Amino acid sequence: MAAQELFVSAFIYLATAVIAVPLARRLGLGSVLGYLLGGIVIGPHALGLAGAEGQNVMHFAEFGVVLMLFLIGLELQPQLLWGMRTAVLGLGGLQVLITAAAITGIAFAADLVWQMALAIGLSLALSSTAIVLQTLKEKNLLRTDGGQSAFAVLLFQDIAVIPLLAVFPLLATLPEVRPDGAHSYAAAPTWVEGLPGWGQTLAVLGAVLVIIIVGRFLLRPVLRYIARARLHEIFTAAALLLVIGIALLMDQVGLSPALGTFLAGVVLANSEFRHELESDIDPFKGLLLGVFFIAVGASIDFVLITRQLGLIAALVAALLVVKTAILLALARAFRMGVDQTLLFCFALPQSGEFAFVLLAFAVQSHVVSADLASLLIAVVALTMALTPLLFLLQERVLRPRIGTRPSAARQSDVAPEENPVIIAGFGDFGNVVGRLLWANGLGCTVLDNDSDRVDLLRQMGLQVYYGDATRADLLRVAGAADAKLLIIALEEPDEVSRLVEVARKHFPHLRIFSRARGRLHAYQLLEEGVENVYRQTLDSSLQLGMDALRALGFPALQARRSVDAFRRRDEEYLRELAAIRHDRETYLNRAREFIAELEHLLKTERFEEAASKRDAAWDAESLRREFGTRGSSD
Repeated sequence: MAAQELFVSAFIYLATAVIAVPLARRLGLGSVLGYLLGGIVIGPHALGLAGAEGQNVMHFAEFGVVLMLFLIGLELQPQLLWGMRTAVLGLGGLQVLITAAAITGIAFAADLVWQMALAIGLSLALSSTAIVLQTLKEKNLLRTDGGQSAFAVLLFQDIAVIPLLAVFPLLATLPEVRPDGAHSYAAAPTWVEGLPGWGQTLAVLGAVLVIIIVGRFLLRPVLRYIARARLHEIFTAAALLLVIGIALLMDQVGLSPALGTFLAGVVLANSEFRHELESDIDPFKGLLLGVFFIAVGASIDFVLITRQLGLIAALVAALLVVKTAILLALARAFRMGVDQTLLFCFALPQSGEFAFVLLAFAVQSHVVSADLASLLIAVVALTMALTPLLFLLQERVLRPRIGTRPSAARQSDVAPEENPVIIAGFGDFGNVVGRLLWANGLGCTVLDNDSDRVDLLRQMGLQVYYGDATRADLLRVAGAADAKLLIIALEEPDEVSRLVEVARKHFPHLRIFSRARGRLHAYQLLEEGVENVYRQTLDSSLQLGMDALRALGFPALQARRSVDAFRRRDEEYLRELAAIRHDRETYLNRAREFIAELEHLLKTERFEEAASKRDAAWDAESLRREFGTRGSSD
């Protein structure tokens, strides 16, 4: 019976994810809000498909947060962490200290004892790593200045949980009474139970030290031994065993399992098994995080919210306002641009999943009462549920109105007849193209939607506009009616397709030269009628291949000819395969034929060149013919 109930619960949660998330993505709401809304729908206050087991599911799904912190730790090599020390310690440290102080002051003013007020302030000062990072990745905002600043703050918060959990037992003021009722925070017996506060603190620090030492000196030889078995499933089992073992150890000393696995990830960040561990654990992390978000939605206590609606609404609003105001002050102090400030401020005002852990630990440590913790957990869950809506608010309402916008005065200064080229997007790819054209005396008008990059370009005296290049009116002001070329260097394939459509409709005379993210994107652009398609990694890949041939003893001219032949044939194959790519069987058969043909061609050419010994020596004539250089004729 228990097994059947487990399968039924698994079916309900997975079906919720499969239905709710694609629908939310189609509506532009993001996957996190889809998970949360799906959880609310199946929860006990709606369809009632998820009920009493919600807390158990939450504990199980929190393992997704544990896996996420392990993967974050793997990505943070110690030298990278050291390089981010200013943002992590400065911005992150100030955010936690100021926010905790502000919330503690408010709680103390509400007649709570200072120990309880401090525990609440420290718990609510943290934000949701799971929701914020997931949303930033989905919206491709993690690499922006605002996204990196938010990541630095979240990283400091994750690290800060370790000393917070060590300090909480020292704040105990309440009698040791185990709570009753639906919300039971009593934990299973641990190794540190019954120890005095200082003893628990030493046990916590000792466990952290054990993880660092074992991870540095023991795990690598063990993983190397397992890898020699050459069985992928065994290495996956070892990776999960590692994470679960650390989680159990942390549980036994009353620490957050997520923080223990985060430390283990940092210790292993420089190991040769880093990428293998990432690829093995990532699928489990994604699925369990989805279940975690559903469980958060299903566990929101609407009875409690309805009973104390005014108080909870006031607490939610106050928490969001206070944290947003502090984030705004920090963003201005660290000189963020307007757009990045908006992103930073609206990404982090919620409380996070670690508040569940800290509040439960505060109850267990007799710092906060169970009734107050239940109230605060409802507040935390609601702020987490509101986070995707806050992202939408800043993205669709605030940023278009108060963010960086094209200046009308600067638009009127555009001289289209002097700028035959319009470049849409000026990141790493467009930057190289633009500088090459400028160096050859060609005027270019640059359109970019990164406000900080636009500010920098304007300070350098370049003719550049902030705005969406897919807007026909902005293209017209930039001189598209008289320009000759439109170079599309945007990063997102969807934006590239929209710009191609707009340009072909309103400015059909423009010759379009477009960046493609890869072969599949190139296929799409060819189908849309773009003839001049440039895969962004092709040239660098071929250059690396040519250098590798040279390093292996190939004559330079032979290596150059081989690369040129490969490029010509690959471009021909690209166009032929684009026409048949929707017929999978035909496509795969023809692709295999092309691979064989190309290999045969290069072998034949190499044999002929070796036979003629054309590449045995270099001469000025061949240099001029191959590279177009001018040399003396002597």
